[in-house]
Amino acid sequence: MLRKLQVHLRDTFSVPARIMKTMSVPEGSYERSRNQYNSTRILREILKETPPDAIKILGIVDRDLCIPILTFVFGEAQLGGVASIVALARLRQEFYGLSPDDGILFERLCKETLHELGHNFGLIHCNDRECIMYLSNTVRDVDRKGTTYCGSCDSVLYLKTDPWRVQPWNRR
Repeated sequence: MLRKLQVHLRDTFSVPARIMKTMSVPEGSYERSRNQYNSTRILREILKETPPDAIKILGIVDRDLCIPILTFVFGEAQLGGVASIVALARLRQEFYGLSPDDGILFERLCKETLHELGHNFGLIHCNDRECIMYLSNTVRDVDRKGTTYCGSCDSVLYLKTDPWRVQPWNRR
């Protein structure tokens, strides 16, 4: 799945994407009272592993993530920053008592990855329910939204990126 995501990101952003070594989940990120992992603590550790030549870094964890003010998160990103994280746990059909489906999981992973990277590039949540930047409060929201940035978000994204390194993408 990581190799497929690597190709998807390379094709979407027109920049090379590479898979790095596996990191262990940081000590102190598990919140026993919630039976979840604090995404911000993990994000800090991911940031420490950023290669000097990286434009962005994305961590993918197979854990249920939370932040203090929300019951759970599908991911977290530094707005306008370098690092982001996406959690697979609630993207899996099995989390909801359904049979595993790698196709659905991969589609959800792609959506949430592009969403979090959008935040890294400075995008905020969008009101367009079809846009990848639409806020997902449930997995149904993830499934309902589209697979690309809306025209408005795409334009902002293009203006916020270096046109010599990142080319326009997902033009409608």
